[in-house]
Amino acid sequence: MKRILFLDHTSALGGGELCLLTIAEGLRDRSEVVLFEDGPFATRLRASGVSVDIIELSQKVHGIGRSSGLLADLAATPALFGQILRIARKARRYDVVYVNSQKAMVVGTIAGFLARKPVVWHLHDLLEQSHFSRAHIRISVTLGNRLTRYIIANSEASLAAFREAGGRAERISVVYNGINARPFDDLTSADRRDVRQALAIPDTAFLVGCFSRLADWKGQHVLLEAARNEPEIHVLLVGEALFAADASYGVMLRALSQRYGMDDRVHFVGFRDDIPELMFACDAVVHTSTAPEPFGRVIAEGMLANRPVIATRAGGAVELIDDKVTGLLVPPSDATALRGALVTLLRQPDLRNRLAEKGHQTARQKFASDEMIRRVGEIIDALP
Repeated sequence: MKRILFLDHTSALGGGELCLLTIAEGLRDRSEVVLFEDGPFATRLRASGVSVDIIELSQKVHGIGRSSGLLADLAATPALFGQILRIARKARRYDVVYVNSQKAMVVGTIAGFLARKPVVWHLHDLLEQSHFSRAHIRISVTLGNRLTRYIIANSEASLAAFREAGGRAERISVVYNGINARPFDDLTSADRRDVRQALAIPDTAFLVGCFSRLADWKGQHVLLEAARNEPEIHVLLVGEALFAADASYGVMLRALSQRYGMDDRVHFVGFRDDIPELMFACDAVVHTSTAPEPFGRVIAEGMLANRPVIATRAGGAVELIDDKVTGLLVPPSDATALRGALVTLLRQPDLRNRLAEKGHQTARQKFASDEMIRRVGEIIDALP
């Protein structure tokens, strides 16, 4: 079996990092994870028995955002050389370099080339201008075409966007994110009651949960607009602004809640580790992104929590949900349509139960963590 050097640029716990956590834990006997900063992700990896090393990037590199232009990228290039060389030296002790994020892909493909090691790129993003600048898309596609041995896309939507941007990789396949179902399996009505009591949410309230960092394109404002005139609906917002550029959005959401007279019905709880319990305490889980998501982890988690899920009809979400069978799909940014879906679930408990049951069955089959680990391991070991 091949030894693997995993790379990720961040120690924040996003969807791609949670996916890597599961893979690295499953393959920990033959791998190491290198992160470009210390923090919560590194802590979770170490707690899972995964070997972790921190190779810090310069502030110039950390400061590059998804919308940065070519000049900003070029300005940061000299600062990358030292880190690339350190990673290349480490990579020589492994058989495969596995890159899990955009910044890690840039560093890792070059380091892998210098170390003469094959590179696998786990593509967790939609390479579209709604998410990235043209310069970043061009760099990613060029490196993906020339310096990767294999690409794993987290959805057909991610694969299609890569190819539409000029991706020509022949060795590429889709592996859906796998999620450990065990934390969802043993939840009881007592857990639901305890969560609601702790958050001072009435047991009779129709609680709708939105689980995402607070950012404009994640669309929490659409949910507040949809629920504003429905006094039976309470909104649970789980997450905080992850990046400095999003801080003002969190402030705006709180002001919007006050302006709508919803302070007693909108519950901001910040980042939490007890996501299964919080989802189980909800009557429905909503995904409100206004731009296409490459996958939509919270959709799969909501289904595993045995809750009906409403998601926006774009990107990977349409692969996760069969509309009106395993969940409900609504157009992005359409508060009226979202309100209609919420009211439908509120008024039709039988429909809620049917969607939740079918969604739960589908999620356990389609997003099994063991199956993801097995497929990733097979791809790595089959590399020439």
